[in-house]
Amino acid sequence: MGNALRVSFSTLGCPRWSWQDICATARDLGYDGVEVRGVGSDLSAPSIPQFSQDQIPATLKGLERMRLTIPCLASECCLHLRETAERTARAVDAYIELASALGVPYIRVMGASAVPQPMGGVDAGFVREQAQKFGEIAQKRGVTLLIETHGVWANSEKLAKLLDDIDSDAVQALWDIHHPYRFYGERPRVTYENLGKRIRHTHLKDSVAEGDRFRYAMPGFGDVPFEEAVGLLADQGYEGFYSLEWVKRWDLTLEEPGIVFAHTINLMRSLQER
Repeated sequence: MGNALRVSFSTLGCPRWSWQDICATARDLGYDGVEVRGVGSDLSAPSIPQFSQDQIPATLKGLERMRLTIPCLASECCLHLRETAERTARAVDAYIELASALGVPYIRVMGASAVPQPMGGVDAGFVREQAQKFGEIAQKRGVTLLIETHGVWANSEKLAKLLDDIDSDAVQALWDIHHPYRFYGERPRVTYENLGKRIRHTHLKDSVAEGDRFRYAMPGFGDVPFEEAVGLLADQGYEGFYSLEWVKRWDLTLEEPGIVFAHTINLMRSLQER
């Protein structure tokens, strides 16, 4: 597949692990990075003790020693909510400040409700205004905001139009491979044709359809064409991370993180060799 695939996992998949356990596991399994979506009871990255101003130097030294990087801070900031706009602005500012201090290039934001399924309508104009405003702040700090293919924005044509309207190098796309296919029936090539030039980070997920619902599965054990998506990105020279988002924090019945993390890195390395 050409260039080496850079692989990370989201801390969403190991809610009971300490930061030390997370980094040690990533290093031991051969991951290239860790995407931060909370640690323990701290769901907001700026609240994590290791990311406090006085501990950041030691945290960065530890990551360097283990040859790991943080490709993305995955926030839960929802740009579409007018009623919490002030709180969202404070949260986005905190994430931008933290990302700049850590040297993290990307922050995930959402343009719809936190549930993955498309739910109700969204004021695209308000999302555009918010993203443009925050994008200007992020750009000054060397950080890029990524709107995820999530909720109504899993429709990649709709997300592409939003990003074109925003028209900022500091606001780009995060391709969650699962959502466009599962909720809108998009094949990876369709999603890529709409968003390819905008994709900076990728979430890996798989699931099995069960009637009008679905059940998450380990990569390769579901029916989402994520291998097709990975191959397409690699063939097009994509240089970003492929990050496993195993939603164990939200569903404790899912397989344990150690099993899934080991399986996924082995699968991705096998894809690299094809």
